[in-house]
Amino acid sequence: MMSNTWEQQAIQTLRSDMHRTSDTHLYRLDLPCFQHVDVYLKDESTHPTGSLKHRLARSLFLHALCSGRIHEGMPIIEASSGSTAVSEAYFARLLQLPFYAVITASTSPSKIQLIESLGGHCHFVERASEVYAAAQALADDMRGHYMDQFTYAEQATDWRGNNNIAQSIFEQMQLERHPIPKALVMSPGTGGTSATLGRYIRYYGLDTHMVVVDPEYSVFYDGYTQGNPHIIGERGSRIEGIGRPRMEASFLSGVIDRMIKVPDAASVAAMLWLSERLGRKVGASTGTNMWGVLQLAHEMYVAGQTGSIVTLICDGGERYQDTYYHPAWVAEHIGDIAPAQAQIRQWTGM
Repeated sequence: MMSNTWEQQAIQTLRSDMHRTSDTHLYRLDLPCFQHVDVYLKDESTHPTGSLKHRLARSLFLHALCSGRIHEGMPIIEASSGSTAVSEAYFARLLQLPFYAVITASTSPSKIQLIESLGGHCHFVERASEVYAAAQALADDMRGHYMDQFTYAEQATDWRGNNNIAQSIFEQMQLERHPIPKALVMSPGTGGTSATLGRYIRYYGLDTHMVVVDPEYSVFYDGYTQGNPHIIGERGSRIEGIGRPRMEASFLSGVIDRMIKVPDAASVAAMLWLSERLGRKVGASTGTNMWGVLQLAHEMYVAGQTGSIVTLICDGGERYQDTYYHPAWVAEHIGDIAPAQAQIRQWTGM
């Protein structure tokens, strides 16, 4: 039994946040081109910190608190590509804990501003592969707790249910035309969300494929297809929030039925296409998801199959006004997206 009153209050604070903000809307996307294939978007951008990582950050804090790793006043350090740091800064401020994010210098300025506006501090490194050691060293120097999302993401969430994202999706799908999705499509950051979804599918014996879509410079796809958990990439992902230069501990290849490699130009093209359909901006990782969904929907259409596909809106596009939504930046850093846009038109007629 915990005797520390602060720890008990901290856990109660996080549980209260969960009851207020845990669920998000599930939207059906109108796609007349795929008459018998229904596409749904779970909108994680509506969390208080604006992304899917709000769920992860809360779970990581609860896991660390219940494991006796966090104490009153302890500095919290995280290695992050941006969105996790934003969400963890929110919860650190909620618990009155100092927070330090180790992020790459290329992280979008709007994410940096969000971290700092929530009371967090940013420690910059040049390459994505450097964040791990830098975060651990900072935690050691400050006698703080390194949250280590890349190790604990798949451990911190109860994948059997207990208000996780998989349970929410399947409950919201109950009254739809095809209530058991043919596929769930997810892009990996830590790999924790695909692990939760894949485990839930297997636990309940559901006839749903777990499809993971990986951006261009990430190693998850290569590690999966080659069966090599030790593969190391030469550069970081250009799609913020997803893709890693190494096979993270939270990425569980055994729960995945299929992986699709998505070129970065395709992620941006699908992001812009979906934003036009929705009338609001989404992030590039959502574009990665959407490319996979459109490819699967087209395959089902050609094969004469019926069913539903569910994916996530990982975050909103407001954080990327100066990058993925800036044509000059895209031309310089991503390249020509016109062929990918043409492919989307060929698939959808839109």
